Amino acid sequence: MADDVSVDAATLRSHLEEQLGEDRPIELAPIEAGRSNETVSVTWGDRKLILRKPPSGESSEDAHDVLREYRIMDALQKTAVPVPEMILVCDDHDVIGSDFYLMEYLDGHVVRGEEPDVFSASDSRRRFGEELVETLASIHTVDIEGVGLGDLGHPDGFTERQVERWGKQLEWALDRTERRDELSELEAVGDWLEENVPTATPQTLVHGDYKIDNVLFGPDPPPEIIGVLDWEMGTYGDPLTDLGWFLVHWHDGGDSDPVFPTVTPPFLDAEGYATRRELVERYERESGIELTDERFYRALAAYKEAAACEVFYARFLRGAENPFFEQMDEKVPEAAVRAKRIVDGEERL
Repeated sequence: MADDVSVDAATLRSHLEEQLGEDRPIELAPIEAGRSNETVSVTWGDRKLILRKPPSGESSEDAHDVLREYRIMDALQKTAVPVPEMILVCDDHDVIGSDFYLMEYLDGHVVRGEEPDVFSASDSRRRFGEELVETLASIHTVDIEGVGLGDLGHPDGFTERQVERWGKQLEWALDRTERRDELSELEAVGDWLEENVPTATPQTLVHGDYKIDNVLFGPDPPPEIIGVLDWEMGTYGDPLTDLGWFLVHWHDGGDSDPVFPTVTPPFLDAEGYATRRELVERYERESGIELTDERFYRALAAYKEAAACEVFYARFLRGAENPFFEQMDEKVPEAAVRAKRIVDGEERL
């Protein structure tokens, strides 16, 4: 077994031979990609593949549902949404101990924190943001019934359930971190969201975690997204929750310093990059969906991020050895302040 990879190479090789009809040497290597599903590089002869599986020791619950992820990307193969080619999926735990799937390897840039030199020219900077919102619009204009994903979720009441779900997550965390007073602003944001849930919302395919580091840009300018990744939270619901999530991870001129600069890169307020408002206007033109209640959707996104991070901190206090989780001691109060600033109109679109 390769170092730091919880997959038996010999067993996987035998499965690939059985399913794809070829016996080739195999090498595995871990890929650092987020804090959810485990991502493994698979070199199988002269082919490069990517394997996705739930984290070791955890079951395939909704938060780590690789079968759902595979199903969505497989359904999108012939649409305008750029996704990798799917190779195979397996729900037989006798193979590697969990569900998993394999997809083609794509060569490109995942942008986390630092601006890629190849995209630093002014025309590339403008195109960078446009490509992101145009791709998001392509997700939200998929014929969800036509591609066979109409049963993916329950769109009626989706947005209200999002507020309820993350409120419960926050309650669970605060019961364990015991810092309600310190995070009173965050609870106030939750109360405001409950009172301001939109009564009528659009219904489309939703990615669930659409932000800069969950897409893959091609290797050369101009910026072009060649793969939208990490679909484990994909569903049928309110597309404006996706847009709000994207917007709170786009750093604009006049914003305070990002709480999480890896996923909200500070370089985005440099000359040449589009503003949030410009990106919203382009999204609306491309998708035909109007961003109503923009303050609600941005506040919801900021609230979700802060609540999720307080859950991380609660897990750290309960013994999870994770340096990122430990940082939430300081980061969550900062995130709570930002969410309240959005509610109060101090951080504008």
